[in-house]
Amino acid sequence: MENYIMIKLANELSNRFPDRNEFAPRTVVAVAKELGLNERSAYLFTTDQPKVRYGVYNLEAQLLPFRNNQVEATSETPKMSGGVQSVVNDEVFVPDADPTYVPWGHFKDIESIIRANIFYPTYVAGLSGNGKTLMIEQACARLGREYVRVQITPETDEDDLIGGFRLINGETVFNKGPVIKAMERGAILLIDEIDRGSNKIMCLQGVMEGKPVLIKKTGQMVRPAPGFNIFATANTKGQGSDDGKFIAATIIDEAFLERFTITVEQPYPTLSTERKILMKHMEKFGKVDKLFAENLVAWSETIRKTYADGGVDEVISTRRLCHIVQTYSIFDNKMKAIELCISRFDTDTKEAFLDLYTKVDSEVTTDEQY
Repeated sequence: MENYIMIKLANELSNRFPDRNEFAPRTVVAVAKELGLNERSAYLFTTDQPKVRYGVYNLEAQLLPFRNNQVEATSETPKMSGGVQSVVNDEVFVPDADPTYVPWGHFKDIESIIRANIFYPTYVAGLSGNGKTLMIEQACARLGREYVRVQITPETDEDDLIGGFRLINGETVFNKGPVIKAMERGAILLIDEIDRGSNKIMCLQGVMEGKPVLIKKTGQMVRPAPGFNIFATANTKGQGSDDGKFIAATIIDEAFLERFTITVEQPYPTLSTERKILMKHMEKFGKVDKLFAENLVAWSETIRKTYADGGVDEVISTRRLCHIVQTYSIFDNKMKAIELCISRFDTDTKEAFLDLYTKVDSEVTTDEQY
């Protein structure tokens, strides 16, 4: 939306309705029409603000600068106090439903939590590649809920999460981060791999309580819209990785962890569910081999049991099996597909896994040429 349209519209609304902050889009569009402004832009101007209830949005953040005489209603670029504008990233969306997705584990629980439409922070732990992130994404897709995913790294800080100043076209602007955007829109916020972050994620303490949050850099108070909720995924429960499996995992502050209402552990799928997943991926890639799918599931199950007993240091995830299926559709060679997809393991582990597969599938050998 062009800045001068926003300025004129916000200035007119603040003058006509000096004590009112909540508006239906049709009211704002009607005012825009009277001013000869673009009606579609007026609609987007309204619906991009925090939703109060069905068909009503809170425009306080947009109108307050005019009521405080901080912005002059001209065709120039708007200046907030201190010469700073505010812009917003477009990270919020309703994810597409994945036709290959097969629900398992805590999917129904996650779906119930989202459907409840209340603030209920949930921590989802589990080994790598067992569908934690996809589960939350697909629950949002099925329920038509807006979703924001934030990938946590050791470098993630307050600017990445809440927002920070940027230089755009020669102007200093405040760029709202994905957390604020999710709060304003009442979206589902997914904090992915939260145990990879540093203590800089403590800036989310207030957000984790479901209370209004003050953006210190602009002075704006952001109230979470109805439906806003937080999910976090991690390989550990926030206590670090004692076995060294996830060396990048950090110990999360206990006070921060206490703000999660519940913690669930996502298991690997059952054998029958995993077979369904592989068959759907085979159909997707146009290379269906039911026996190969069954053999892959039996092979991975044996490895997982051995891993649980401490016999091996690596495990075959459901995601890895899907990679093998995709690779098989390209090269049309089972052993080549498996070897290429497990080559990241050390030589001894890779060879042991390949040898184990030949015991599951009598039609192949480790000497098979490709």
